Amino acid sequence: MTKEKICFKGVYQMWILLFTTKFLVNRYITVMWLCFWTTGLQAALGFTPPNIIFVLTDDQDVELGGMEPMLKTRKLLEVGGATFKNMFVTTPLCCPSRSSILTGQYVHNHGVVNNSVSGNCSSQNWQASSEKKTFVTYLKQQNYTTFYAGKYLNQYGRHSVGGVRHIPPGWDTWIGLVQNSRYYNYSLSVNGKKVKHGSNPRKDYLTNLIRRKAAKSLLEHSQKSPFFMMLSPPAPHAPFTPVPWYSKNFSTKLAPRTPNFGVYSGKGKHWLLQQPPHPLSEKVIENIDETFRNRWRTLLSVDDLVQKIFLVLKRIKALNNTYIFFSSDNGFHLGQFSLPQDKRQLYEFDIRVPLLVRGPGITPGTVVKNPVLNIDFAATFLDLAGIKKPGFMDGTSFVPLLKNVTTLVESWRTEFVVEHKGESEVGPAKGCPQYPNGGVKNCVPDCICEDSWNNTYTCLRMLSSSENSIICVFDDHQNFVEIYNITADPYQLHNLYPMNTSK
Repeated sequence: MTKEKICFKGVYQMWILLFTTKFLVNRYITVMWLCFWTTGLQAALGFTPPNIIFVLTDDQDVELGGMEPMLKTRKLLEVGGATFKNMFVTTPLCCPSRSSILTGQYVHNHGVVNNSVSGNCSSQNWQASSEKKTFVTYLKQQNYTTFYAGKYLNQYGRHSVGGVRHIPPGWDTWIGLVQNSRYYNYSLSVNGKKVKHGSNPRKDYLTNLIRRKAAKSLLEHSQKSPFFMMLSPPAPHAPFTPVPWYSKNFSTKLAPRTPNFGVYSGKGKHWLLQQPPHPLSEKVIENIDETFRNRWRTLLSVDDLVQKIFLVLKRIKALNNTYIFFSSDNGFHLGQFSLPQDKRQLYEFDIRVPLLVRGPGITPGTVVKNPVLNIDFAATFLDLAGIKKPGFMDGTSFVPLLKNVTTLVESWRTEFVVEHKGESEVGPAKGCPQYPNGGVKNCVPDCICEDSWNNTYTCLRMLSSSENSIICVFDDHQNFVEIYNITADPYQLHNLYPMNTSK
């Protein structure tokens, strides 16, 4: 029902109540006045809330060429819209970053510190607090029809946190992946009911299932209300499984041999990066190259998804009033500083992600250099919908950057926080005698660990026309510090802080 119909129905009901209770009349008068004010003001300004589609990939880098295989997406959204050259996540890990996207808050405010339930990932505490005020709950108040399909938070759907019956507030259609990214043999919560899928490439491949479900929803949408659609495919996250028809693509490609590839960090990097063997074994490097190829292969299905959504929007004549956002929850590394494959690090390859946006009022081929963050999505979506940003959100709407509002662009942020809380297993690292006391995590392959308790840091990233640097302080036994001039040292090889000493 449109706002206008709701308002007129309310007026009719108000006159009936006029003969009953004075208290109820007063409440109705207030509600109807607000209703007429909102609708009347928007009508007077000629404001029609736009549709919004947000495609969020999983672990897609930009520094190692993560957008290169996506030719269709780049043509439709990059050439046809805006490219953000400096898009960052404020924490380089899936569940904390996704929680920041949903709430518009830094990790130190929403409290989701890692991918575990004990780290608040989709925990009961999250459900009772932050999840009740994600951006989508505000869109629902503005009469948006909402749709979610794909990975949500890493621990979503576990029995201990409510199972598949738990549907996060604000979603009209809910197709949520149970737990972490998979391509086959997974379970979904379809509006609160568990649906299992197998390994048939034509029926079950998750990225393609999301594509079909989204296209069907768009074709069935009445267009009497605006819609918000969030699509979160598993690609290019592990286990890096492409569909058969893309499994031979890029067969000669190798992971980029960046200047920091396979480099031994020595004393210039924090404890975790001093541990990997040097040089990396041939077997590890072969695994890195195959992982790189398979990541690109999985992204070809995401490319198909974006193209399909675009064509359906065109078919239903909704393209001209729809914004399409494309981004990722964090970056990725493949051999940089001799770390085989993961995220969680403070370096550019893990904190930079792609961001492409197409929609009304955006000049095709626009390039934006101002730094934009994952915590900005919530405020941006609300701004486009005509909703004032709640005070608890840390992020800022980047609509002025899309529309090139010069005065606001000039006063844009020039610094922001990047943070991560290191995670470790209890007890000795299995199969890794060099870590008898544990304190490490994700130690594969060859006992090269990707996280540790002392990989806990807070950084200040500075980026403007006059400065491009980062300073990070670790919460460890050394209070280790890393500082980089990224203009002079884009691969962060030379720590400018000379005073790191053991205590």
